[in-house]
Order: sequence, then structure tokens, then C-alpha cells
Amino acid sequence: MITLQASKIASIVGGTLVGGDLEISGEFALNSKMIKPGGIFIALAGEKVDGHDFISDAFSNGALLAISSRDTPHTHILVGDVAQALTTLAQFIRDQLQALTVIAITGSQGKTTTKDLLHHLLLQYGPTVAPEGNYNNELGVPLTLLQCTSETKFCIIEMGARHKGDIAFLASIAKPNIGVVLRVGLAHLGEFGSIETIAETKSELISALSNDGIAILGDYDSFTPAMSKLHKGRVITFGQNNQDTVRATEIDIREGRAHFDLVTPAGRAAVGLRIVGEHQVANALACAAVVTALGYPLDSIATGLSTAVISSKWRMEIHEFCDVVLINDSYNASPDAVEAALKTLILFAQERGGRSWAFLGKMAELGESSADEHQRIGTLAYLIGVDHLVCINAPEYETGSVRVGSTTLHICGDQEGALDVARNIEPGDVILVKASRSQRFEILAAGIEEVIRSLNEDFESREGEVK
Repeated sequence: MITLQASKIASIVGGTLVGGDLEISGEFALNSKMIKPGGIFIALAGEKVDGHDFISDAFSNGALLAISSRDTPHTHILVGDVAQALTTLAQFIRDQLQALTVIAITGSQGKTTTKDLLHHLLLQYGPTVAPEGNYNNELGVPLTLLQCTSETKFCIIEMGARHKGDIAFLASIAKPNIGVVLRVGLAHLGEFGSIETIAETKSELISALSNDGIAILGDYDSFTPAMSKLHKGRVITFGQNNQDTVRATEIDIREGRAHFDLVTPAGRAAVGLRIVGEHQVANALACAAVVTALGYPLDSIATGLSTAVISSKWRMEIHEFCDVVLINDSYNASPDAVEAALKTLILFAQERGGRSWAFLGKMAELGESSADEHQRIGTLAYLIGVDHLVCINAPEYETGSVRVGSTTLHICGDQEGALDVARNIEPGDVILVKASRSQRFEILAAGIEEVIRSLNEDFESREGEVK
């Protein structure tokens, strides 16, 4: 954060400083264990945990100041609403940093991966702030902005939504110079009620742009390109169609990773992604469109995309051990994302010559379409030739699905049952683990790896005895 006196912060947020006045320039944290020396602790009262109970712990870890709605013996700013104070302070900081370029990203799929890729790219050109993980809500967006200083050149903001108006609110805090909409899909359909409402909510980002802002729109559904009508300024589209401003041609998949020619108004350059899945081409193009809009050279864009790896956990993570490949994509799941992951699984299995195993859990928040979407994904697994479809506490994948080919179906009531099935995995096989966040499939992924390693040790032990 830019350096401010504690008394100035209190004035900005309409609070009362209790304790000595201090010069503050540290980082903000919601978790007392994550406080760094000189930091500011946000004592937020949540549904399950009350941050006020951890103020002393935060100060023992180096905090200089707390923002609190209760009195405490430590130096603090007393406010009526901690979350509102955080928002107000972030808006003030944003207004002070007029030279800062804020890039906001939203969409039904790919936000966090795109954020990670773009962060890697923009670091070539100057100090860049981006959230860790998916800090994409009314707390994460202010916290990301508050990391910025006068030296920061770019700030990447990820924007998620649960209700109409959410993205408009986040945009009012971040005031983005560039707004990116990746695509409109079925994620959170149960909460929004219709895909049209999802599209309207994502479009709030484009409506929030000033006339000198830049709208960057994916060409992967019918809703996103139509958002261009909401913006009077510059619009850049990205996709795989000839009319797109930034596009990919000659796409080739090698070892599960996309290689393609990146085409922009500046020319053509070869890109070889290090991240897994053909669906990552769209995320890479979104990043290329942003950097193209900023006026940087095509060659540096292609080089940046070809060297980037994602830092966020459990998103198409590749683990190779005991001559098997495990794709841990357990962070979350929507129909579009599961479809992309299954196609990646098949590509890996075809290249390796082994069997494909899809361990799938529930896709949450799909509302009335849930049964149909699970059945559609189950049918897709049969149609594209997944060898083993393992459904964990999700029989919906099987009910009514069209069974063709030689797919073997395994219905498991829980993760323990899935681990029993995993004992049949053999060297050369490829495994995908994917479900919504609530299913905690990162635990399943770790369990599968443990089972396979144990089986491998047993095999090696028996082989040694025979010798």
C-alpha cells in the first residue's frame, strides 16, 4: 500500500484511531497467521470465524494496526463496518494511483488461469500486482488493490459473481482501464436462474468501462461478443475465427499442451504453451489481447506465453509417478470445464498408449439443469472413449446417459470406494480427478497417488523376492 498515517486512514474510512499515530505502508491480511511485520489486520466477523478473536495473535505476528468494529487493547481503527471500511480505503487508493493500469477479468471459466498467465506476461514490462488464488469477491478485490504502491504499473483483478450487480460493485471499486470477458457458460446457473442472466451479470464489467477504456471479448459463445454494443470505446475480440482481432491458427496438441500460431494486427508468431489442455488456448489469447492493447511487441507476447506456468493450486496440475500421469483439476467444476478436462485426458492417454480414468464428482450450483448436465457429461465420456468413468457420490453422470463404446462405469458412494477402484490402475494409465470445490477432491487425488505408490512398492518388493 502507499504510505499513509494511521490517522489519515481513520479519516478516509470514517473511523476513530485508538492508540498512537503510526506511518503505515504494510500489507493487509484477513488471517492473523498471514500477517507480515508492519502489516494491517482486518478483523472481520464471518459466519464461522470472528477475526476479532485473533487480533492479539495478529499483533504477536508483527501487525502494527487493526481495523476493527470492537475495542481492543492494540492500536486500531474503530469502525462500524469493517468490510465497508476496506472497500472505502481501496477506492481511495485506486483514486490516488492515476498512473496505474487496472485489468479486470471475468467469465464463467478460466479466470484464475488467465490471471496467472497475464501476471507472468506483464511482469516483463513493469511491477505487477495480482491476487493469489482466486481473490475475486468483495473482499478479495479491495485487498488486491491495497497491495499496489506508486511503483506498481499494472494491477490484475479477478471478478466473480453470485448475483446480479456483484460485478458492477467490484468495478466501482477497481475502476478498470481494461475489461476482459472470457466467455459465458453454465457455472453457477442454479444461482442465476438462466444463462441470459449470467451474461447480463458478466456484461456489467463492460458497462462499467469509461469511453477511453478497452473491452476485450472472447468469441466462444453468442453472448460475449454482443457485449461490444455496451461500450463506446475500443473493442478487441479474441478466438479462432478469421474476424477476431487476436486469434490462434494451426493449433496442434503435443503431450497435452497446445502449440499454435498467434495472429495479431502486428503479425504472426509461434506459441508453445507449457500448461495443459486445448482449452488453455482461449486463456492465452485473452492475455495476448490485453498485452496487444497495451502496445507491447508480438515477439515478447509469444515468448511470455511460451514460458508461463500457472501458480494456483489444483488446476490441471500434472503429476507423473510410477509410470502413470495424474491430472489434478480438483479446484472446481462446471460443465464446460469438465468437458475440456475430459478431452485433455483422452489426448494424454492416446499419446501414452495407456488407459484413461476419469474420477468425477458432483458439479454444484447448476440448479434445475443439474441432472441434464451431469447426464450430458456422462454421455460425453462414453462418446470420446474414456476407458474408466468413476462417479463418486454422483450417480447422475450415469442416469440416462447414452452408453456406447467400451467405457467401464464405476459407481462409488464415497472417496474410499474410489480409492478401492484406483487399485486397478496400471503403469501407462492416465488419471483425471475433477469435481466442484465442495467435494474436496484434492484429498482424493492425494489418496490415489498414495494407493498407486503403495502398489508399486509392493510390486517391486515381490519382484525383488523372485530375483
